[in-house]
Amino acid sequence: MLQFLVRRLIGAFVIMFLIGAFTFFLFYTIPQDFAELSCGKNCTPENIAVIRENLGLDKPITAQFWDFMSGILLGRDFAQGHCSAPCLGMSFDTKEFVWDSIMDRFPLTLSLTVGGLVIFLFLGLGSGLLAAWKRGTVMDKLVSGASIVLSSFQIYFLGPIVLGIFVYNAGILDNPQYQPFTENPWAWVVGLIIPWCVMATIFTAQYTRMSRSTMIEQLQEEHVRTARAKGMKQRYVFFRYAWRGSLIPIVTILGMDLSALLSGAVVTEFTFDLAGIGRLAVDSSLTKDLPVTMGVMLFGAFFILLLNILVDLAYAYIDPRVRLN
Repeated sequence: MLQFLVRRLIGAFVIMFLIGAFTFFLFYTIPQDFAELSCGKNCTPENIAVIRENLGLDKPITAQFWDFMSGILLGRDFAQGHCSAPCLGMSFDTKEFVWDSIMDRFPLTLSLTVGGLVIFLFLGLGSGLLAAWKRGTVMDKLVSGASIVLSSFQIYFLGPIVLGIFVYNAGILDNPQYQPFTENPWAWVVGLIIPWCVMATIFTAQYTRMSRSTMIEQLQEEHVRTARAKGMKQRYVFFRYAWRGSLIPIVTILGMDLSALLSGAVVTEFTFDLAGIGRLAVDSSLTKDLPVTMGVMLFGAFFILLLNILVDLAYAYIDPRVRLN
């Protein structure tokens, strides 16, 4: 297991290097004067020259690439001060370090992702198991039908409807807003409960169908039938043998959906007017703030690689055959 983890970490490091190099040359080969972008309107040539020197844009492209990549690991010095590792550059627009801007927005995006994840796993897997347990009954048909209907909704469609019903008309809840969990856990839950439920609704339908189909498939496996033939109780066989085997495809989809949740945060944050990483990425694209756009891309790539490693480790925990291989 340790050797497997080391190999995956080395592979992730190589992939991150290649993504960083591709991202750098993709943006820095654009025929655009970055110093002029950073300077803004009514900028003199003297100011542009100073900015170009401060940002290191007067150096050869290879030297700029070295500064960018080494800054991620070792930090980097700017005229405004030292940027500690991991340094992803400095914003053209706000003159703030990109990493600091991302970390300011990351708790909100992480809260959206984790909250939605907990709700849709609980509802999706629970309803899927219930449908498989009551296969062929009215309950199974109701759960399957509801999952088909819910899968047709989208965040940008369902979000305004929920806001109109529970916020503007009924007045039961306030407009979604972010309050740090460490400051006020209850306000953190109340402020994000609507985005969580809307995001969970979209994903619950998928996990209901997936958990139901995989559980029914596992119940037909030979080792499950053997356990039944030995006289084991139906509930014990259901959860001890079939449930564990059905988790492999669910974990596979979960690893992909977690990255989709992070990217889907763009739509969620705009729908509910929340300032997270998704909003930061869109705003930086509109203002041509390339260091922020590059930083968000690298941060997202790092998270996707990390989730893939965690999914592989989950495989080994769920299925002992993976450990042997």
